Amino acid sequence: MTGRALAGLTGWHFTKVSKLENGVQNPSEDDIRIWCEHCHACDQISDLVATVRSIDTMYVEWRRQLASGTKRRQRESIRFEAETKFFRVFEPLLIPGILQTAEYAEAVLSRVIEFHSLPDDIEAGVQARMERQQILYKGNHRFHIVIGQAALTLGVVDPDILVGQLDKLLTLSSLPRVHLTIIPTRAKHGYLPVHGFWILDTREVLVETISAEIKLTQPREVAVYARAFERMASSAVSGKQARVLITRALDELSTPSS
Repeated sequence: MTGRALAGLTGWHFTKVSKLENGVQNPSEDDIRIWCEHCHACDQISDLVATVRSIDTMYVEWRRQLASGTKRRQRESIRFEAETKFFRVFEPLLIPGILQTAEYAEAVLSRVIEFHSLPDDIEAGVQARMERQQILYKGNHRFHIVIGQAALTLGVVDPDILVGQLDKLLTLSSLPRVHLTIIPTRAKHGYLPVHGFWILDTREVLVETISAEIKLTQPREVAVYARAFERMASSAVSGKQARVLITRALDELSTPSS
């Protein structure tokens, strides 16, 4: 179908079709529905509408998002986390923020502040991150968290801070609403994402890159991440086996190196 033919079916001026095709003009949700209906592509409507709704927020540079410091971003997390009932979290190399001790959080956020030359509001940022963790103890929320075994020993923080962090992991692993699992280093699995991500219910995926945060809301993309999460989760161990890995890492940290 030509652009002029589509314009004739929709009642639009033909230049509108050209502008939409070339990204000069963003479509409205009604534009998408009309276009898909006339092109017999109604199966694409939900994904395209989700994209339109998130065009302005899908990709946000850390420099812009954290321009006023780290506290504001943590406050935003409290808001969207309160709206989420089921969290699926994958982190291959770091302890997720929702499980961090104050000392671990301070070390990680300090490096973010230094790397991106952000305003130094480290105390407020850490305090806000600790407030986020209240969601672990109240409300109707469930967490399925998968981390790589490397996160238990990776030198992103000093050993004494890591010891305190692992002690906290042991405690949190016993919470009924937290299903903490760990992928052993030598575990066999068929898929390994190179980055961490959070799936919030089935409505969106958050991906943190070095330079930006990406929010994915297309049902098709959310489903892809859900499938990847299930693959990774199937290789992880939980309960007693997970606690054995944490305890082993604690023993390793407490043993003086020769």
